[in-house]
Amino acid sequence: MKTTNTIFKNYISPILIIIALVVLDQFTKALAVIHLKGQESIVLIKGIFQLHYLENKGAAFGMMQNRQILFTIGAVLIICVIAYFWRRIPFVRKYIPFRICSVLIVSGAIGNMIDRLIQNYVVDFFYFSLIDFPIFNVADIYVTVACFLFAYLMIFHYKEDDLNF
Repeated sequence: MKTTNTIFKNYISPILIIIALVVLDQFTKALAVIHLKGQESIVLIKGIFQLHYLENKGAAFGMMQNRQILFTIGAVLIICVIAYFWRRIPFVRKYIPFRICSVLIVSGAIGNMIDRLIQNYVVDFFYFSLIDFPIFNVADIYVTVACFLFAYLMIFHYKEDDLNF
């Protein structure tokens, strides 16, 4: 039998963190709409980094434009797969980094899914002009950081036996 503390730590706490991260993502996108939409880019570091408003109807790097239903279904599937593995992964210290990746990916998926469902596009606004990197948002940062951390963990941290759950 699970105690209230265990349920909070293992399930409610991550959900609250996901909600907080999604709220942060949506808040930054709202600020972008208010302060950047229809305006010139705001140069923060000349020739390197700027805030530039973009309504992205595609996926990463602007691929697959106008496929909002496909992206939404994909996000729901990713969330379901992560929820499935969340229950299967042992609730021990060793897997905390894995769980952090899961929380970040779910937060990013929900943040961009909200945009797609409400506006039919995702608001992007961070732009590294130095390398002409595609414009992105906070939810994209969550997913990118989580994927790099996950790859690092799979290569350097976890052994094959660690992943038999």
